[in-house]
Amino acid sequence: MNSRYKNSEKMLAQALKTIPLGTQTFSKSKVHYPYGASPFFIQKGKGSKVWDIDGNKYIDFVSSLASILLGYNDPDIIRAVKKQLKNGPIFSLPHPIENQVAKKIIALIPCAEMVRFGKNGSDATTGAIRLARAYTKREHVAVCGYHGWHDWYIGSTSRNLGIPKSTINLTHAFMYNDITSLEKIFDKYPDQIAAVIMEPTNITPPKKGFLESVKKITHKNNSLLIFDEIVTGFRLSLGGAQELFGVTPDLATFGKAIANGYPLSVLTGKAKIMKLLEEVFFSFTFGGETLSLAAALATINKIQKERVLDKIKKRGEKLVLDLKKLITKYNLEHIFKISGQPCWSFLNIKETKEYSSLEIKTFLMQEMLKRGILMLGTHNITFSHTDKDINYLLKVYEEVLCLIKKTIEQNSLKQQLDCKTLKSLFKIR
Repeated sequence: MNSRYKNSEKMLAQALKTIPLGTQTFSKSKVHYPYGASPFFIQKGKGSKVWDIDGNKYIDFVSSLASILLGYNDPDIIRAVKKQLKNGPIFSLPHPIENQVAKKIIALIPCAEMVRFGKNGSDATTGAIRLARAYTKREHVAVCGYHGWHDWYIGSTSRNLGIPKSTINLTHAFMYNDITSLEKIFDKYPDQIAAVIMEPTNITPPKKGFLESVKKITHKNNSLLIFDEIVTGFRLSLGGAQELFGVTPDLATFGKAIANGYPLSVLTGKAKIMKLLEEVFFSFTFGGETLSLAAALATINKIQKERVLDKIKKRGEKLVLDLKKLITKYNLEHIFKISGQPCWSFLNIKETKEYSSLEIKTFLMQEMLKRGILMLGTHNITFSHTDKDINYLLKVYEEVLCLIKKTIEQNSLKQQLDCKTLKSLFKIR
């Protein structure tokens, strides 16, 4: 047992007796964090910092899987939630704040004409697919990116245990920035594709004309285009990636950053399609829960008033530029590559002759965590991350990249591991 993570490892052992994986979220579990070199439970957070249950402090670049945009315990959000809490979190009839937030979203999102709320991203994407199937009277779906845990999508991945084959056969994946791969799906299933659902950007930006071509082909085949903006929404631009890239879908889904960590997701789109939700069943007891809606309203207002996204982008650009320089400095371009957007960038790792990408990632995480950096391979920048935070992250990267270069040259990386190597997981992007 690692003394640095003694309480975490003890609590994990207890949690595994009562909770499969020891937690509620796959990406927060022991399969993503190397046992013996990682914390497993966080006690509290403030701004860009979190503290694990052993008292270790970290600058958090996971940012609760990108659901934190402003920072932990942002005072403006806490104030708005407390104010609403005095009136109550939920009622027997809708609260006016549902309409307030809906109007705000319609004013900001290009495709938005009507709005419905959920609690998780999977709620919204599944609602979008059900709606598209009802509207087009078709069943097949083309997918690109990650769209949640529900049967219709996850059946198309290697995590398809428990999914009926009849459901699996209705979903077809295509490659990002490869329009031919989408065309082949339409050719194979003529007049059967209800919708194309995709993340408008993730690891790589769209090639010139790619999103436009997707929309053209989708509409040519009388299908609906759905942008899954659960991650990109309210992070890349106030109007989402659709505003940033100038391509408007028929439907779109939002979540994560919209309420700075409070559980809320959004299904929105053209009124002629959304109106069908009066017949298509999409209903939640807690869909109109007011605390998350108050948090969303306060988050959006703060984004507008304080140029939040511009500041996040500026710090993200500095990180990406300087990290690329460090990778070049240590001649590690054959192993590491930076991609994505400044606010949501990815550190991609390639294998070498001697080591797998997972062995390198395990060692990287081990050393970053030792130095007080919580990360999973992405940099989810928040408004609370300061220039000092970014500079410290770069300082740690320099130390760790230098160490990685040295251990690879000496063929000693495995010997330097304090833990078991992470196992291969299903690839979603």
